[in-house]
Amino acid sequence: MKHILALALCTASLSIYAQDHGLEKDIAAVESKVIEWRRDMHQHPELSNREFKTAEKIAAHLKSLGIEVQTGVAHTGVVGLLKGDHPGKVVALRADIDALPVTERNDLPFKSVAKSEYLGEEVGVMHACGHDTHIAIMMGTAEVLAKNKDKIHGTVKFIFQPAEEGAPPGEEGGAELMVKEGVLDNPKVDAIYGLHIGSYLPVGHIAYKPGGAMAAAQRFVVTVKGKQSHGSQPWGGIDPIFVASKIVDGYQSIISRELELTKEAAVITVGKISGGVRNNIIPESAELIGTIRTLDYDMQKQVNDRMKEMAENIAKAYRAEATVEIAKGVPITYNDPDLTATSLPSLQEVAGAENVHLIKAITGAEDFSFYQENIPGFFYVLGGKDPNAGPDEHFPHHTPDFKIDDSGLQLGVKAMTEIALDYLDRSK
Repeated sequence: MKHILALALCTASLSIYAQDHGLEKDIAAVESKVIEWRRDMHQHPELSNREFKTAEKIAAHLKSLGIEVQTGVAHTGVVGLLKGDHPGKVVALRADIDALPVTERNDLPFKSVAKSEYLGEEVGVMHACGHDTHIAIMMGTAEVLAKNKDKIHGTVKFIFQPAEEGAPPGEEGGAELMVKEGVLDNPKVDAIYGLHIGSYLPVGHIAYKPGGAMAAAQRFVVTVKGKQSHGSQPWGGIDPIFVASKIVDGYQSIISRELELTKEAAVITVGKISGGVRNNIIPESAELIGTIRTLDYDMQKQVNDRMKEMAENIAKAYRAEATVEIAKGVPITYNDPDLTATSLPSLQEVAGAENVHLIKAITGAEDFSFYQENIPGFFYVLGGKDPNAGPDEHFPHHTPDFKIDDSGLQLGVKAMTEIALDYLDRSK
């Protein structure tokens, strides 16, 4: 509640910073290019840490604008540096550029038919989370700002980040590696902004939340060791598949009976169970793989501790053994309350106050959080749903039918352009 009150007060007192920079003509002029770039990126997607052609197109565009460009950051990342005509702070704008191993199923004229290899298998590749729109919006924002250097009091750093969806097994990547390689330094970034398109939010609308906005995500693996036996004689062995099923069941009681869910949401999902080779053999072992989503670090520790304790004790009760490995994962996407409050008038100015919505936290995760661990950051959602579609007429992210309406991209350029200029204006 105190964050909401602070937002209301700051919105009233800082509305002066939501200035009209007179960029409407430049933003309107770039819209057709943004749509063209988005469709090209959509038709030619590339998987995490493999965004070679995507990076080439981005770098070529930035160079054509006279922006200082660095390539090969965190494997395939591109960083552009635009120095304004006036001194001031450094603000970063981030767009992620990777696609997913999903085969597209819709009938768009620019539908992806790309194929690649993922975990040893041939897969379809699709921008099924809208990163193609993020790239195009950022390219458009860069063009508008490059034409208006006289209005920039400081420096804008454009971060085109690979592998937001996660680097392939055995590789580093994404925001964590970009930070490790110094993307927030030389020059040192003072604040960072990012957006994510939303297939569920109508075009023309923006959604945000101060504080914990998106969940921390951890991958876990539970290995259950039993004793192999003939399927007709289960008493002769210890069934790890049976034990694994009890662990899955037990994990849900952590969520439903042990966590204070009125404080924050939490999720434990087992996404894969494997074990055995044929119908009449009780195997030696079984494996569970899944994800943990939390919005509070104390709750995260509670979940981690109880998952290990519960798996070990359930296995012991059935004469088996269980080990639990939980990865560090992606941190909570934490929107700095002060930065959120001072940036909100900019979003209300470009979208209209009635179209900017305070929402509850999302249990999806974003590696934008690695930047926010180091500097203040603000991450918000941009509407991408056809405004004429019904309330249930949208396809979720990461699905073959995922679709975004191009008419929402211009607001994305407008929002990112103005939010960056306003930040630098009030920091001068």
